[in-house]
Amino acid sequence: MEAEIVTPNGTAVPAAAASGNTANEGMSPDDLSASAPSVEAVLERILASLDDDKAEGIIPIDLRGKSPIADWMVICSGRSSRQVTAISEHLVRNLKADLALHCRVEGKDQGDWVLIDCGDIVVHVFRPEIREFYQLEKIWLEPEELAAAGFAPAGTASPEAATDATP
Repeated sequence: MEAEIVTPNGTAVPAAAASGNTANEGMSPDDLSASAPSVEAVLERILASLDDDKAEGIIPIDLRGKSPIADWMVICSGRSSRQVTAISEHLVRNLKADLALHCRVEGKDQGDWVLIDCGDIVVHVFRPEIREFYQLEKIWLEPEELAAAGFAPAGTASPEAATDATP
């Protein structure tokens, strides 16, 4: 039985026709959800693409239970504006080709900070100076996670160090 949507006037319309999507005509809602890639598969493909393009400091951040905006955030850097743009373009192209996933992209023309919205995963590709300025990792990671990622947690200076610096 084909899924139907009831319009405001009470008419039942096949779901594929109502959405204008004829490519999925005849598929049940279960078939459609089964064809969508899992969040884990998308994350794995994102990380592989970033690694292939020599992105630096790749940090996946689990946002589940922390924020409703996404399940994962991935932060990385390119060495120059040109590399940031190339990394972003390749990532979007790979996700479209490999997983039929269409992402929204912001900031690609400037090449300083590119945000790629892949639905359940948001990717930030920075130039190093811009990444250092905004420090998104410090917003989303716990102190232990920051240390594991190579960042010194804020407020780690000992009280003795502060008194030693006083004349």
